[in-house]
Amino acid sequence: MKKSTVIRTFVTVTFLLASFIALPAVHADEWNQATLFTFSQPVQIPGQVLPAGTYLFELVNSFNHEIVRISNADRTNVIAVIQARPTQQKGLSGKSAIVLAERGVSKPEAIVAWSYPGRVEGHQFLYPKQVQEEVAKDKQDTIVFGD
Repeated sequence: MKKSTVIRTFVTVTFLLASFIALPAVHADEWNQATLFTFSQPVQIPGQVLPAGTYLFELVNSFNHEIVRISNADRTNVIAVIQARPTQQKGLSGKSAIVLAERGVSKPEAIVAWSYPGRVEGHQFLYPKQVQEEVAKDKQDTIVFGD
């Protein structure tokens, strides 16, 4: 009887430990809000212009959800780490979206904000003051992804 109790306890503890180890991996993309975006033309982000291509936008850590890392699609090259602030994305019905500002003929569109599917709160990029004022005056379009 003692042996079966020890075995049952061992199995229970092992199961609980396995659950705790596996649990964070299941929700990884939700807490870091990893989202792939493909651009057919160059786009501006704070500090640089991204050439046309596919990029992964994700939050850096769970302590400060307003640091955004932009990498190539397979995460082998970090392109930028950007400060952002929370912003409400109205009328998106929980879909992934990106807000672009039209900068005129000679400048690429600027990424203003992005949001993760299932969230009404998005992440607005913080540009230097002068650029932020210009972007605020530009016509902005919200592009929604998903059905």
